[in-house]
Amino acid sequence: MNSIFYKKLAVAAPEILLPKSSVDLSRWAVIACDQFTSEPDYWKSVAENVGDSPSTLKMVLPEVFLESLDEKHISVMIGLINYNISNYLRDDILEKKAPGIILVDRATPLHPSRKGIVLSVDLDQYDFTPGTKSRIRATEGTVLSRIPPRVRIRKDAAVEIPHIMLLIDNPEETVIEAAYTLLKDQKDSVLYDTDLMMNGGHIRGYYAPTDSPAFNVIIEGLSHLLDASDDGFLFAVGDGNHSLATAKAHWDSIKTSLSPEEYQNHPARFALVEVVNIHDAGLDFEPIHRMVFGLDYLTFEAAIKAYFGSDNVAISKVEQAIEDVFSETDGQVFFATIGRIIYRVEILKPVHPLAVGTLQIFLDDLTAQNGAFRVDYIHGADVVEALSEKDGLGFILPPVHKSDFFPTLSSIGIFPRKTFSMGEAIEKRYYMESKSIV
Repeated sequence: MNSIFYKKLAVAAPEILLPKSSVDLSRWAVIACDQFTSEPDYWKSVAENVGDSPSTLKMVLPEVFLESLDEKHISVMIGLINYNISNYLRDDILEKKAPGIILVDRATPLHPSRKGIVLSVDLDQYDFTPGTKSRIRATEGTVLSRIPPRVRIRKDAAVEIPHIMLLIDNPEETVIEAAYTLLKDQKDSVLYDTDLMMNGGHIRGYYAPTDSPAFNVIIEGLSHLLDASDDGFLFAVGDGNHSLATAKAHWDSIKTSLSPEEYQNHPARFALVEVVNIHDAGLDFEPIHRMVFGLDYLTFEAAIKAYFGSDNVAISKVEQAIEDVFSETDGQVFFATIGRIIYRVEILKPVHPLAVGTLQIFLDDLTAQNGAFRVDYIHGADVVEALSEKDGLGFILPPVHKSDFFPTLSSIGIFPRKTFSMGEAIEKRYYMESKSIV
């Protein structure tokens, strides 16, 4: 592996693969494979847009197909993915850059800018086990059943092309933003500059080789963040939790057969990611709400009082804006909505540090007791209210505050599943960079 490894920081400056200059980047870059999983027409439009052009669409398996195709067809698609990757390498569609970091500046229909840095992280210093004190930590529970199908794709692939996004806690903006200040006016540092298909906005990539001032700013900034950490916590997984867990599982499966020298330098030890400052103004944190289909209000009221105890539950009808009510509480409050009727629910002695955890524990028990209830996870309080007019009861959760994110995660070890979302679907990472893993 021809890269520069900073073991203390758990990062490396890799030889990043990018498409050669003749490739149409607006067709090359497609959105993360775990988006629009209920919208096959979206992916049909992507395929029509790409046509015969080289594209990352031909290097990934959109998860929309996992539910609709049988095992035989999935195996054929995985074989085709590896065939396409091999052809891109053989035909020099993919070209290596010398070791360095790429700084990306992404504009979306919702935000004019969101900045990140593309680098590699050491999988030996990542652990998705709750309560871990590793450099790189999962933010939510990992569903182990989702890993094996992804490992099948990775184990025979020559390169990885990830949509993983890690977060750093840098309100002083001394890492990514400081490097951008040095690079933004250097025209010769621009690697790519393209619109993104399907309303994805625009993206520009700047190259910071290992001997550049911008690269040094990034490494020094990360070092200062690590020095300021109480328990060695540097990176939190924001998006792509299961993709990073898959890379970890793949590495763990091969590392025991390697010699000491191979172990230290094997490219599969390092996963390519984009790192984003959680305080970036272009990064929205939104709570993920709940909708329980088949549940009526009276059944809910009786069930929650039976579960937590009547003296431990206070419910009242809301006559003011939900945002105003949240501002008056310390976070152990959520709302139940049926149509446009909204109830404030307060648990006086919560069973979890977060309201979302308290609610989820109750819902898990409720659905286990009654299989007729179905839980769905919803973005947008307005969507919850609209759905609850038709069938079931909606639950609206408090906002996720960026300043509390890292301290809370460090304290409780892991968030309940489906706690937060980073932006809207169209703002998720588009595939652009890749890296060898063999």
